[in-house]
Amino acid sequence: MNTLRFITAGNVDDGKSTLIGRLLYDSDSIHTDQLGVLQKQTKQEGVDIDLSLITDGLRAEREQGITIDVAYKYFSTKKRKFIIADAPGHEQYTRNMITGASNSDLIIILIDARKGITEQTKRHASIGSLMGIQKAILAINKIDLVNYSETVFNQIKSDFEIIKEQLNYNEIDYIPVSALAGDNVVVKSNETPWYDGKSLLETLEEVQINSTENLVSRFQVQWVIRPKDEVYHDYRGYAGLVLSGVYQIGDKVSILPANIQTTIVNIEKNNNVVEKASAGENVVLHFENNIDISRGDTIVKVDETPIESNQINTWISWLDDTSLQIGKTYILQHRFKNVRVKIQSINQKWNVNDWEFVSADEVKLNDIAQITIKTNQPLFYDSFTDNPKSGNAILIDETSFNTVGALMFL
Repeated sequence: MNTLRFITAGNVDDGKSTLIGRLLYDSDSIHTDQLGVLQKQTKQEGVDIDLSLITDGLRAEREQGITIDVAYKYFSTKKRKFIIADAPGHEQYTRNMITGASNSDLIIILIDARKGITEQTKRHASIGSLMGIQKAILAINKIDLVNYSETVFNQIKSDFEIIKEQLNYNEIDYIPVSALAGDNVVVKSNETPWYDGKSLLETLEEVQINSTENLVSRFQVQWVIRPKDEVYHDYRGYAGLVLSGVYQIGDKVSILPANIQTTIVNIEKNNNVVEKASAGENVVLHFENNIDISRGDTIVKVDETPIESNQINTWISWLDDTSLQIGKTYILQHRFKNVRVKIQSINQKWNVNDWEFVSADEVKLNDIAQITIKTNQPLFYDSFTDNPKSGNAILIDETSFNTVGALMFL
């Protein structure tokens, strides 16, 4: 089964750190030497180990001014490997959460059973949906503090069912948990006999994620290989990452932007010839024709052409302290293709707290908006919802070279 990448989100003190710690601890994913350190650091009377300390080291680094946009934790079970994106959930860290969510297959939204759905819950749910995540788990935490009440659980579930109508998740699981006590985190709890679902870990192990191999095939040239050694004077290969789909020897492809058709005659991976290359693999492609191909050119199958346009409507998450400027020239980096763009208009801004679109004449730090941009040459891309691997880009200030915006093409 493939690796599952997921992000956790929750209000302050909802128990996110403890939940991550419980997953790692109860799945035996913490090294013995690390356990010893954690036991020494734990100062709670009667508690063997403070699970929140597993991620608190990263938080301490943030407080010291060390920039960590997103911290990642890795663990595995016999059934699956996992990568947890741990991003701060405060509103001022919206950009950090978007960074983590952009590479996640699933989002775990923590809800304090005593507080229910909050504005921050809505904000986290909307960001996960905006970033194209289709699978969500609502972990209704601290269920032990409401006496394992089925009524409380059902009310929170009912409240979120109303909210989900405005979101794009196609699968949502509701799980009552106690991260501190371990109820329904790794194994089912006897304290919730009314809950007939799986534990959190079982759900994570079994959830089905759509493979990027099933998407349209996209490959962008990162490096043109033409050795100067006379032994290899006829060698010409094009190295890059298969963003999505599958390429095979014999495939008819188009080279964009030249729009020249050719055939793949060879595929190399790790210096070995292979029959096919799948999403996520770094390979070298060879073609039957001697074509002028440059870094940033896109290779697609002839019957899977992308959108071609120099005027693009896009979501943008603004990442810079300096506000977006209409008419200013920026650099748009679409994987290995750089083009210059100007912001034509701010169409609307998403108020994540009130869940509504509002008109706006500025976009500032942590804002999410829909804008229209115009590029100085056509760009080849997919909409983010159809193919997030080729439907995203970053915006760079051409003066400071700061990354100022994350784009999700509409």
